Amino acid sequence: MKFLDVILGRSKPKRPDLDQLFGLPQAALTLEVATTFRPTGVGSVCYRAAEGGAFAATQAEIQQLLDADEGPKVERTQDSYGFTWLVCRADPSDMSALVTDLHAVNSSLEAAGFGPSLLCSLVGFRDPEGRRLALVYLYKRGSFYPFAPVGDERRDNALELQIRGLIANDLRIENDLSRWFPVWGAPGL
Repeated sequence: MKFLDVILGRSKPKRPDLDQLFGLPQAALTLEVATTFRPTGVGSVCYRAAEGGAFAATQAEIQQLLDADEGPKVERTQDSYGFTWLVCRADPSDMSALVTDLHAVNSSLEAAGFGPSLLCSLVGFRDPEGRRLALVYLYKRGSFYPFAPVGDERRDNALELQIRGLIANDLRIENDLSRWFPVWGAPGL
């Protein structure tokens, strides 16, 4: 950081730390022990698709890489806001495999120069009553937050705060609650 930046109060943004994703299996275990939430085996990466052949080739390579093992387990969708979601599926009991796939998607896009296009990644959970929960990783902040949708456009803030307390030792939690953006209709949730 330069001297003038310090005087003017500019701060350097946190660099994304994709290795934070590898804390998700421990957080999932914590949720299983402390609550009735279980992993769904579905996770997704959200990004703003870029125009051009290089980006299309990168997307195709990622999908081919992840589908190579045992057939298609990755699908690409677009939401109503124009963001692209790459949805990964794994055995719900194997959170490590899902996290490895999500990390591969993020790091492949980052390595190809499309890191600024990455928005977030999420992993879905459900409980026996059908309540949904996602642990959302904010790429540009390098932190997580819980998102618990209820119905179409409402969220269970009390549950989100409870989950934050439970997983605070497992994941880097986003302290600024105004950054806990709703991801309505996110695939994998």
